[in-house]
Amino acid sequence: MEASSSRSRSRSGSATLNRHRGIGSGSGSTAQSLNDDTLRSVFSRLDDHFDLARCCAVCNSWNRIIKTTHIMRDLYYKRNPQARGSNSDISMKIYFEELAVDEHISALSRGSSDVYQWTGHPMRATLCRMKSGSILTGVGDKILRLWSAESCKFMNEYNVPNAKTLVDFDFDENKIVGLTSSQLCIWRRSEPRSIFLSGGASWNHGLCMSYADPEVVIGCEDGRAFVYDMYSRSCSRIFRLHSSPVTCLTITDDLIVGGCRFGTIAIADHNSGQKLGVLKSAFAPLEIRCLCLSTNSQLIFAGSSAGYAHCWDLRTLRPLWEERVSPNVIYSAHHLPGDTATLAVGGIDGVLRLVCQRTGDTIQRLVVDADRQAESTSTSRNQIEKKRVRKVDPDARLDNIPRRLRPQITSLSVGMKKIVTTHGENYIRIWKFSPKSS
Repeated sequence: MEASSSRSRSRSGSATLNRHRGIGSGSGSTAQSLNDDTLRSVFSRLDDHFDLARCCAVCNSWNRIIKTTHIMRDLYYKRNPQARGSNSDISMKIYFEELAVDEHISALSRGSSDVYQWTGHPMRATLCRMKSGSILTGVGDKILRLWSAESCKFMNEYNVPNAKTLVDFDFDENKIVGLTSSQLCIWRRSEPRSIFLSGGASWNHGLCMSYADPEVVIGCEDGRAFVYDMYSRSCSRIFRLHSSPVTCLTITDDLIVGGCRFGTIAIADHNSGQKLGVLKSAFAPLEIRCLCLSTNSQLIFAGSSAGYAHCWDLRTLRPLWEERVSPNVIYSAHHLPGDTATLAVGGIDGVLRLVCQRTGDTIQRLVVDADRQAESTSTSRNQIEKKRVRKVDPDARLDNIPRRLRPQITSLSVGMKKIVTTHGENYIRIWKFSPKSS
């Protein structure tokens, strides 16, 4: 798959270059035959940052020419002359981040997509997390596995010590943190063996966690939240969030937000534990099954046991919208950091939904298409099937779509133009989206 992807990028970059250079298939010239000076001249004529970025991905020599001649920077200044100055590097970074997020939004909302599916675990994989091009999956067979989001290649495996059963996990570029009902396990990304196992007895019946180095917040069956400091290796604070079990958590530097089995969401100060507000649905009490928070737009999103997606304004603590986007349980909702337009939602009916963050309207409903024979490739650890995606019409009956094409989505996580899903079975799917223009 990596070789195929590389060839595809090369063809795309060469086609872009040839369009601007005027090289056709019958000219007798190829992009590979051009010297550095000619390539510099051609690249300087490109007037789109995405074209330049695609050319950078073709090969090391093209990447070197574009970066050493500062073509990308010069194009940025041409479009943003006011950015020249002492903070120009910061402005350029923000500009390119916004460009990337805009392309991500366009790809999810209007682009095409394919699914890559493989068997990831001997028994089950019910949770997934995706960050910085890596995917972590597990819960079900006491093993966590790390994969490349680009190639689906297996990268590492982490075994839970003492035959404990994980209930939740998260990771960053250095560490992996796993929660059992009464202990924390911590691994270095580069090592399969756990480097730390908490002593236990601090909490009982942990149900969920949220991790932001150096702290892990653990939600428990008795409604309390335990703040565990990984460096002092002790619980530094204990808060009462709810009188019922905490079913999901998300944290920021300032806030702890926790949903519960009785349908409310508590917001507490991260340092003092003081409760700042309680969010409630306008409908009958519904179990809150998942949470995510947009720091850019100051919105809180939740999915419930009756198929409702909810949105509250964090500044006013008032609901913005509540829409029943699914006929039954929503298990997972997530969005790319920085994306203030789209929210991915998945649940028991197996349909991947993309929802507008501002209105709650469903933008797309996606399932795997049965009309095309799957293409397969193999790596040393797994066989990968490539499948097409089918867009489900708003008025289509889901009962007419076979369950094998829409197994329940137990968890999902959103990356740049990608969504990874797990399905309560032993396989994993990556949905890769391409902008409509490409």
